[in-house]
Amino acid sequence: MKLIIKNGRVLLFEKDKAVVKKVDIGIENSKIVQVGEISEGFGADKIIDANNMLVMPGFINTHTHLAMNLFRNYADDMLLQDWLTKKIWPLEKKLTAEAVYWASVLGIAELIKSGVTGFLDMYFFVEETIKVALETGVRAYIARGLTDEPLGMEFQLKETKELYRKFDGKDGRIKIFAGPHAPYTCSPRYLKKVKALADELGIGIHIHLSETRQEVNDSIKQWRKTPIKHVYDLGIFERPTIAAHCVHVDDDDIQILKECNVSVAYNPTSNLKLASGFAPVEKMVKAGVNVSLGTDGASSNNNLNMFEEIHLASIVNKCVNNDAVSIPAETAIKMATINGAKALGVDGELGSIDVGKKADIILIDLNKPHLCPLHNPLSAVCYCAQASDVHTVIVDGKILMENYELKTIDLEKAMYNTARCAQKLTGA
Repeated sequence: MKLIIKNGRVLLFEKDKAVVKKVDIGIENSKIVQVGEISEGFGADKIIDANNMLVMPGFINTHTHLAMNLFRNYADDMLLQDWLTKKIWPLEKKLTAEAVYWASVLGIAELIKSGVTGFLDMYFFVEETIKVALETGVRAYIARGLTDEPLGMEFQLKETKELYRKFDGKDGRIKIFAGPHAPYTCSPRYLKKVKALADELGIGIHIHLSETRQEVNDSIKQWRKTPIKHVYDLGIFERPTIAAHCVHVDDDDIQILKECNVSVAYNPTSNLKLASGFAPVEKMVKAGVNVSLGTDGASSNNNLNMFEEIHLASIVNKCVNNDAVSIPAETAIKMATINGAKALGVDGELGSIDVGKKADIILIDLNKPHLCPLHNPLSAVCYCAQASDVHTVIVDGKILMENYELKTIDLEKAMYNTARCAQKLTGA
């Protein structure tokens, strides 16, 4: 399959600087093979006219719990620990494979419609989520959630190993991670077992760290060190690691993150809604920590809209730092694209529109009143674009949405079945 995307404004990263140029893009099979003027005789099977559109790399959501959309709008306006222990965890014990399957279909539909081409998920019954990713054509990085349960800890590790054996590298779009939930749900002994498994399989680790002040205080009280120093001492950061949240981190923590090449998945909406606090994002960025973006789950967000995360990543930090130039639009957009690829260890393949990289590309319709006049396309993406402006989504060179129409998902069926499964779980 050969595609040409022509007549669009294309967001490129040139010498690490974001620029927008009028160039055409040639795609052959799964890869970008030409950027600029397409050579004669390319012989495209399909030409996409991107006139009055912004063409850019697909967004990469580096922290979510996809099937938690089952609990969307179910338990809001609660403290994090109460939300988890009194509402979410009791329902998660009732989860079924069917519920996760349909919730994953709906979640992936929402991701695609908001311009997300790849996501990192940590949850349960993840084989169902993998099945949906394979069926729908999206790119998925999957971590089976691991917690220190006496009856389940060895089984969880075995399941992760089996997932790796069956699915890692499948169709070139699936990658397995080890997913210890957090230091407060995983004992040091268990975290060492997770690290040993990650070493054995050669995979990365995804973990929640320093999300709340209480978590940090409890860690200092129990271990006499912060959560970040605690897992560092246990050897977790010897593996490529993506740490979700990192809201309450001090200078020593940031230095550890930098020296160990740990990527931070920043989740501004979830942090705000759960009143977790304000992550020192500018300080981390200036220190050289790779910061990417995530939505978290749809029960604590309550959507999977990366445009909102880009927007908040910029404006929240301007206010927190009392500095109107803190986290400019370009930096926030990088968090959602190339930084996400770096976090996942695939920046050589994804995250930007370059010859040789995978064709994970989105087209944003600029013919909208809230995008007019278009003085600065980067500002438009960060400060006024909406998920509903995403016109076309391409992953691995395949069109998953065109002219706002999903090509691989029956959205009505997904909504019906997710609502049905949610009703069974909640009894509502």
